Amino acid sequence: MNMTAIISALVAVLVSIVLHELMHAFVAYKLGDDTAKADGRLTLNPLAHIDPVTTVALPVLLVALGLPPFGAAKPVMINPARLKWGEWGSALVAVAGPLTNLALAALASLILHISFAQAPDVVVTALVTFIMVNLGFFVFNMIPFPPLDGSRVLYALAPDGVRKVMQSIEAMGFIAIIIFMFLFYTFLLEPFRLIMNGLLGFFLG
Repeated sequence: MNMTAIISALVAVLVSIVLHELMHAFVAYKLGDDTAKADGRLTLNPLAHIDPVTTVALPVLLVALGLPPFGAAKPVMINPARLKWGEWGSALVAVAGPLTNLALAALASLILHISFAQAPDVVVTALVTFIMVNLGFFVFNMIPFPPLDGSRVLYALAPDGVRKVMQSIEAMGFIAIIIFMFLFYTFLLEPFRLIMNGLLGFFLG
């Protein structure tokens, strides 16, 4: 991977993660919970959101290896009891992040299609990398496994017994994701690639 691609990946990861987490905080605030705002997460300052290992090093390494990227920022803390619409409010806060990544990928795709003929190679590389990173974050975060964002939608639909199990897993934080990926990455890699290739084909035309 050349330096241009590495820098493009790093910038894409930072921008995508910051906006992803900011939207969690923003939607929570709009739904009545100012916990994230009080924690300083309703900001574009990357230092408020990033973790050096899980936010930057991990996804950039995966991109460099040609693997679908995923990563995690510092979790945005919310108080579900203060949100409108109960568990569905929590689900809206959760999906706000990955949907932001999907929107960013769509925006970058639009710019790419408009400017492709005139854009220099470095710009094309940056835009394609930005699209790939955002789609990777979207697909990975929508996996319905705690504490990933997609699990909050499942949580809103699940019976109490399943919710208790999910709460126990979610309490483990990023360790739960590491265990999940260790146990299921081999089985998920091909479906993940198929979904990513399908989305990339759609967005890149």
